[in-house]
Amino acid sequence: MTGMDATSPRDDPFAALRPRLFGIAYRMLGTRADAEDVLQDAWLRWHHADTGALASAEAWLVTVVTRLSIDRLRAARAERDAYVGWWLPEPLVAVDERTPEAVAELASDLSMAFLWVLERLAPEERAAFLLRQVFDRDYDEIAAMLGRSEAACRQMVHRARERVRRAGPRFEVPHDTHRALLERFVQAARHGDRQALKALLADDVEAVGDGGGKVLSVLTALRGPDRVANLYWAIWRRLGADVAYRVVLVNGEPGLLRSIGGRLESAQAVVTDGERIRAIYTVRNPDKLARIDAALTPQR
Repeated sequence: MTGMDATSPRDDPFAALRPRLFGIAYRMLGTRADAEDVLQDAWLRWHHADTGALASAEAWLVTVVTRLSIDRLRAARAERDAYVGWWLPEPLVAVDERTPEAVAELASDLSMAFLWVLERLAPEERAAFLLRQVFDRDYDEIAAMLGRSEAACRQMVHRARERVRRAGPRFEVPHDTHRALLERFVQAARHGDRQALKALLADDVEAVGDGGGKVLSVLTALRGPDRVANLYWAIWRRLGADVAYRVVLVNGEPGLLRSIGGRLESAQAVVTDGERIRAIYTVRNPDKLARIDAALTPQR
C-alpha cells in the first residue's frame, strides 16, 4: 500500500478520510487484509477520477468503498460457508488504551460480538445498517450509495436492526469495570481455580472458537459455566506455568491475549454485563493472529 502512504492528509482527501473508510470496510468484511485491499482499489479509482468535478470527495469515496465491500463480501460468502468450524472476525488489538489507535477504535462500535451478529446479514443489508446505525448517514445518502430507493433502504435497516436486537442484549460497561473483571478471571485461570472461574461466568455463558481448521478449536459452542470453566481449567492443568494471559483492547473493548510457551496462541474478545462474563470469542486461527504477533514481537 505504498502509493496510499505517499501523500499526506493535507494534500489528499483520501488520506484524511482513510481511517473512516477503513472502518467501513473492516466492519463490512471482518478482516484487515480484505479491508486494506478494498482501500487500495478505492485509492486507485480515486487517483484515476476527475476529482475536481466531485461535489463531495467524502460521499464519492464512501460510496466506492461501500460498493467494493459489498462485492467482496458476496465473493467471500462461499469461502466462509466452507470454513472449518466457526468463522470469527480478525481481531484488532491495541495493547495500550492511551494510544491514538485505541482511541480511534473506541469511537464507534466494532466489537467482536457485534461483528459476529452482522455476519448473519446479507451484504447490502449489512451496508445499509452500518451506514445508518454506526456512521449516521441519512437515508437519501444511503440510497444513493447503494443504488436503491429510500424506502428499500429504510426496510433493510429495519430488518437488520430487528435481527441484531434478537441476537441478544448489548451491554455498555465502563472499561475500568470490564478490565477489573478480566483481571479477576485471569487470576483464576493462572491458578487453575475452577470454582473462581465458574463464579465469574454467567449461567448462559457461551464460548466460541475459531481455529480455521489449522489448529484445534471447539467446533460447537460451549455453553454454561461448568463447560467453559472446565476448558480454562484443563488448559492450566495440562500446561501450567507455560500459559500466560494479558489484558488488552480487542476490537475496542478489554479482552485477552493468551500465550503458550511465549508464543501467541489466541486473542479473546470477552462480553460482560459488568458483573459476570456472558460470552467469549476466541480466535486461534494463526492467519488471523499474524499481525498481532508481529506487533508484539519487539515488546518481548
